[in-house]
This record gives sequence, structure tokens and C-alpha cells, in this order.
Amino acid sequence: MHLPLLIFSLIISLAFCQVSLAQIGPNLGQTDQWMKAAKAAIERNDYETANSIFRNLIDSGQPLPEEMPYLFAETLFELKQYDNSANFLNKYLELTGFTGSHYKGAQELQLRLETPLSEMQQCQLCDRRGYRYKTCFTCEGERQIEQECNYCKAKGVVGCSRCSGSGMVTRMNIFKIVEYFECDRCAGKGRLTCPVCEGSLKEVSSCQTCNGSGKLSSEEICSHEGEIHEH
Repeated sequence: MHLPLLIFSLIISLAFCQVSLAQIGPNLGQTDQWMKAAKAAIERNDYETANSIFRNLIDSGQPLPEEMPYLFAETLFELKQYDNSANFLNKYLELTGFTGSHYKGAQELQLRLETPLSEMQQCQLCDRRGYRYKTCFTCEGERQIEQECNYCKAKGVVGCSRCSGSGMVTRMNIFKIVEYFECDRCAGKGRLTCPVCEGSLKEVSSCQTCNGSGKLSSEEICSHEGEIHEH
């Protein structure tokens, strides 16, 4: 995810401030600076900005402050990304248990998450993360499509299994002499019409794009109302 221009400017400004901070006090480090910027964004209800800062902090590979998962969980809740919110909240509780400074807030967030998580699980219009489905662009929601026959590789014929494609079969006569006969299954041709496409070179099978579901996840948060959107 690319940073908005505002966040990019903010981080650049913070980086330049390090020089002056070093002259008047200890360097708080980039992680602390990003956390302060994220908290400030949360205080002014700018959750998109906070989201960008937290994601870039994660991508930086730097050690994450103990409170970060909780604050990120709150941010994701406000952005209606409830599944992600629950994941980070659980991580916070896993790391801090009863001793975390935001334990009370974490308990309250757990209660607030119950309803939207339940709605997501029951909704047929979105995936388990709460992102709304859209109609598959390949099969247009039909679940199956006509495509080249996979069984015969779009050749329309397959080798005869009885004669191994030779057109001839062998038999041992009473004198134990091998005799050759024309294969009666393929009439000596060594091949048969494909049993799947029946020579049409095409077959109707489950759409591979959507695995036969007729739908794909989108990046839109589901409202749990209406119908599946067209692509």
C-alpha cells in the first residue's frame, strides 16, 4: 500500500527533526516517531492515516511496541476491517495477557467486535474477512465455462487402451503361436473419439478462475445487503 502524500511528507519531516532532537535530548527513534504520528491521527479520527502508518511500521521490520497491536486493532475496527481487527486484538492479548496497559479497552473492543463478526459469518454476500463478493469475470457467474477439452488436449481423439494405439491385438492360438488381429474396439485405427468432448474439442467444466463458485472477493467492505456486484 502506497503512502498518501500527507503521510510521506510527515515521515520525511520527522526524519529531518531527528537532527534537532539529538541536540536537545535523546533520539526517540523512528518507531517512536511513527507511533506518535499514528496516535495523533487516531485522536483526530483520521484512521486512514493511522492505518498507513501502522502498515508501514510493520513493513519496516523494526521491533513493534507492545501497545501497537491494540491501537492497530482499534484503527481497523473504525475502518470496518473487523476480521483484521480481531486478529490484531488477539495478538495483543496473547502478548500482554492481563497486564497490558490497554487490557480494559481490549475487552471492550472484543464486545464491540461480536456483532460485526457474527454478521460476516452469516452473510452470503462476502467472504469470511467481510469483503464483498463480485461476479466472476471469466464465467460471469455461471460457475462453468466452455473451454478446450483437457482430457484429449483439444485433439478430439484419444489412444485406444485395448490395443495401446497400435490398431492390432495379439492372441495365442492352441499351438502357442502369436496371432495378430485388427482391434475390434477401434476398428484398427488405434484411436477413439474422445469420450469427454465427443470430438468437439471443447468441454464444459468448472471455471478455474473462481473454482466453480461464480464469484470472487473484492476490496469493498460488505454492507451485508443487496446482491453480488457485477464486475
